[in-house]
Amino acid sequence: MAERLQSGATLSGVDLSDVDWTDRELADLVLVGCTLTDAQLSGVNLQGARFKDCRLVRCRFASADLREATFEDCSFADDGPAHAGVQFAFSQMDQTRFARCDLSFARIERCGLYGIEMTDCNLRGAAFHGADFGKAFGRKVIRCAATFSACNLELADLREARLPGCSLAGSNLREADLSGADLENADLSGCDLFQALTQGAKMAGADLRNAEVSGLNVLQLGSIDGMHVGGDQQRRLLSAMGLTVDAGPKD
Repeated sequence: MAERLQSGATLSGVDLSDVDWTDRELADLVLVGCTLTDAQLSGVNLQGARFKDCRLVRCRFASADLREATFEDCSFADDGPAHAGVQFAFSQMDQTRFARCDLSFARIERCGLYGIEMTDCNLRGAAFHGADFGKAFGRKVIRCAATFSACNLELADLREARLPGCSLAGSNLREADLSGADLENADLSGCDLFQALTQGAKMAGADLRNAEVSGLNVLQLGSIDGMHVGGDQQRRLLSAMGLTVDAGPKD
């Protein structure tokens, strides 16, 4: 099977768990309905590769090139009692796209994630440690880009994540750790932020309209200037600050 793994090749319905992926050049590879279990993908070049309906259980991508790769309807979740998720470490994932994938309990460490797109993905308990959503354009210009659309980020660890101007619209962030995160000018519309940890999070200019903000204490945020909220959210935000909001004037 290993000899069939080549750049631009298409493989369907095969088990690739025993393949040595180390330092392979596999740009534009297409895998459909394939299985990888306990695979170590170190130094592999999968730029522009496409994974469709694949199962990648307890796999580890280390120093891998996944730029512009696409994962559609793939499961990275371990159904066992350990709930071990996929690991991405020191990998290039600029403009990588995940659609309808199960990435629960994934660990994404020290990876370049500029322009990453995740749509309808399960990221429950996922940890983003040292993830870099930025890209330098010249010596003084750094831009951040990322899209998490309608994703489940419940219990996710996004501490200190820099996501200014990025979109998390419609995502579930219940009990997620957003401590110290930079979410200025981000699109958080329709998000569920119930019991999310937001101590020191910067949300100046962020759009929180139609978001679940019960328990969000704006006094604990790192910045709030220009934050957009709807009229129906004002009571909940003021209540979280310890204020009692009366319906009308005192008699």
